This record gives sequence, structure tokens and C-alpha cells, in this order.
Amino acid sequence: MKLSKKAEYALRALLAMARAPSGTNFSIQDLARRERIPLKFLEQILLALRNGGLLRSKRGVGGGYQLQKTAAEISLLEVVRLMDGPFEPVTCSAAAGKRAVKCECGIPGGCGLGNAFATLRAQVDAWLAGTSLETVLAQEKKAETLNFEI
Repeated sequence: MKLSKKAEYALRALLAMARAPSGTNFSIQDLARRERIPLKFLEQILLALRNGGLLRSKRGVGGGYQLQKTAAEISLLEVVRLMDGPFEPVTCSAAAGKRAVKCECGIPGGCGLGNAFATLRAQVDAWLAGTSLETVLAQEKKAETLNFEI
């Protein structure tokens, strides 16, 4: 599984916002420059995140974007689904366990391959759902404390 650039950039932008004190406003230009994200692409991403309820925006001088939720309340699953939609590794995995639905191969309830990948989908979704922006930031801090640069 590979995340799209859109999902990766969304996560990077949200993490940059989560590192700052609560209530900090972020301009698109500053965020794009700091995170090395193409400006036009970031505009689309931030709009989708705002429409998805993760960000709020304020117009005018001193305006910009803010997190709508805390870092602990934003799961990676929520962000990835907003950007990329649900994770379906193979088309047959959507039919897994549903007797009324035939997979691409014509087998009701999904073929063996679809059922196997449905298990993977459930595991990936569970991990993404259980991993918040706060979890990622904690891993960053842990890595920083282990750095023994001289």
C-alpha cells in the first residue's frame, strides 16, 4: 500500500499544525514553504480537510487555518480516507463476507483472494484508526531524545 502524495501532504501539514500551540493560525504560504508542499496543491488539500471537519479557517489579516480538533482526536485513518477514500487493496475485497455481492470473479461473498485482502484491509484500517497525530508526534519526540549528535 502506498499513500497518495495528497494524503502524505495532508498528514505533513496537519502534523506541522499540531506541533504548534493550540489556536495558532497558519497561512497557506507559510505552511507550503515550511513543509515543501506545492502551494496550489496545498490549497486543495486544506480545503478538503476543512470540509472534512479537521480544520477551520479565518479570512483576512491574521487569518489562516487552525486545527478544529486536537492532535489526539485526529486519526491517520480519518485523514487518509478524506484524501484517498477507503483502502481497497483489490476490488474483490469489497465483496468479502457479503453473500449478496459478487466479486469481479463472479463468486458470491468474495473469492479467496478478496477475503484474504479484506483481512489485510481490516488490519490496516484498525492500525490507522488507532494511530493519531499525537501518537506520531510522540514518536518524533522519542526519536529526538535518542539522537546523540555531537
